[in-house]
Amino acid sequence: MSVQIEEVKSKKSMRWFVYFPEKLYRADPRWVPPLWIEERKSYTRKNPVLAHSDYTLFIAFKEKKVVGRILAYVDHNFNRHFNSAAGFFGAFECVDDLAVAKALFLRAEQWIKSCRMTAVMGPINPIAECWGFLYKGFESPPVFMAPYNPPYYNDFMESLGYVKVMDLLAYEGDMKKGYCIPDRFVRFREKLLLKKPNLRIRKLDFRQLPREAENIWRISNISLQGNWGYVPLDRGELLAMFKKLKIIVDEDTILFVEDSGMTVGYCLGFPDLNIILKQIRGRLFPLGFVKLLSSVKKITDFRLWALAVLPAYKNMGLDVLLYMSLYESLKSRRVRLEANWVLEDNARMRNALEKLNLLQTKVYRIYEKSLE
Repeated sequence: MSVQIEEVKSKKSMRWFVYFPEKLYRADPRWVPPLWIEERKSYTRKNPVLAHSDYTLFIAFKEKKVVGRILAYVDHNFNRHFNSAAGFFGAFECVDDLAVAKALFLRAEQWIKSCRMTAVMGPINPIAECWGFLYKGFESPPVFMAPYNPPYYNDFMESLGYVKVMDLLAYEGDMKKGYCIPDRFVRFREKLLLKKPNLRIRKLDFRQLPREAENIWRISNISLQGNWGYVPLDRGELLAMFKKLKIIVDEDTILFVEDSGMTVGYCLGFPDLNIILKQIRGRLFPLGFVKLLSSVKKITDFRLWALAVLPAYKNMGLDVLLYMSLYESLKSRRVRLEANWVLEDNARMRNALEKLNLLQTKVYRIYEKSLE
């Protein structure tokens, strides 16, 4: 049977688009549903990235059944920042059928080309924390806000003429399996603090959340400038992220480093909410919210989502200092911590994590294709 591609134009087709993964992964024990109440907003102008982008959504049908979906968009902030003409795809989900994938990508590429773009890249979902197809590391489930997909998605990419543009790496330290900080780093910290007595590590101050968010926004846009694919965050995107994380904020996992009272670096971690989302099937109502609030403090799996220090402090070892403080803050809970995503060309961060005895466990791959 032939494949039909339709653009999402109604509430009914939007429901098909949003909830298709629930059907696709129903027999996959590693897949974790999103928080559906948030997912429904992700493909509208309420998403701060799509608010400044042109975008469209496509659904694939075969024998009158939904068999795939894709988002195509043009992020004008990205193209202005990099002086580029790139379109993006995201939210791709598809049955194991190359003909369906080919039809979806053809339609998405035609739309992107009609916007006068010369290349397409992805998967880059229109949220800062969800990039790439899982390429290696299918043995374990994803952590919260990390993508998951069948291995055959990567085969689709090669068959459709896409090439790798960047890999994102994940590292793990599991205290239940004996992970600990090497002794030499304890000695390093002692020497550093003797040499720089004005340095201080502190936890998130809940009473000053706007100020703390401002610190993260300021440091991120300065320190991550020049990283592959990084576009300076606007306040709307940052506030959207904080709103999503607010219900699971753990003061032990959001740390700041100060120099004479000035905040110069941070690390942002949070409990792996996926453990609870799987139990409540992504639904907060009627009882999911109660389950979430009562269980979040019992989680022993965590994600280190971001770590950044101002450029003037990058060669001092403050990234190691922050990571050690995070480890010690969680040590009594004997947690498993996954640090991702680390750009494959970020030699400094990779070297630090590997010297700290974290093991590389996952690879996420981003692809690109010329449309000229």
